[in-house]
Amino acid sequence: MADELVHYTTDNGVATVTLDSPHNRNALSAQLRRELRDHLATAIGDDAVRVIVLDHTGPVFCAGMDLKEAGNADSSTAGVNEFPEILTRIWTSPKPVVAKLAGPARAGGVGIVAAADIAVAVETATFAFTEVRLGLVPAVISVTVLPRLHPRAAHELLLTGESFDAARAVAIGLINAAVPAEALDAEVDRYTGMLALGGPTALAATKEVLRRARAADIDDEFGDMLELSAGFFAGAEGQEGIRAFAEKRPASWVPRQVQ
Repeated sequence: MADELVHYTTDNGVATVTLDSPHNRNALSAQLRRELRDHLATAIGDDAVRVIVLDHTGPVFCAGMDLKEAGNADSSTAGVNEFPEILTRIWTSPKPVVAKLAGPARAGGVGIVAAADIAVAVETATFAFTEVRLGLVPAVISVTVLPRLHPRAAHELLLTGESFDAARAVAIGLINAAVPAEALDAEVDRYTGMLALGGPTALAATKEVLRRARAADIDDEFGDMLELSAGFFAGAEGQEGIRAFAEKRPASWVPRQVQ
């Protein structure tokens, strides 16, 4: 049996779910997705848990989908099938979810950050929606990302794929705070301490009130976006982009003068 890639611990009402696949920058492999989904369900179902923290080992929070898996010829839905369920569990969790980033997030990793109720990152963390540069569409993550971002920033960053720093992530609404590395633990503890002061039922109801501000049904939205995303993962453009990434070369559509 493969070693566990996601760990689960609890302490004084705080459940910590830790991504531990640093060899591939905590990419969302099938095993990691499965374990993350299951640990989230455990935390949500435990009455003793008051707050959930999403943590990671290694220098990268999450690099997005595992492109080695997604590059298989039969990958019509590879890398995306379970992901809407993970984002839904975070987004609809009756317990507040805090994302703790000691490093960068990319693509699907940014979707996880956006799904959390509160996100804290070190000042050196960077973010990017890299999908379009791989011939893919940030469709599934758009369901959680777009409610967070200022519209003008969303158009710029999802269309260009440009990397941006933690200070800008705060300014556009993606994360709550950017702090020095040595202050990350204390800042996360400050948030979890404040969240634990709320009544569990009141917190769950307040999260429901916050979700009502969005008129679209999240399940319908994810269904449409999953179909769009899967089509691009399996399509010629997406497969070329994934191969180019693996081979460390420009994709075939990149103009020669900008390579």
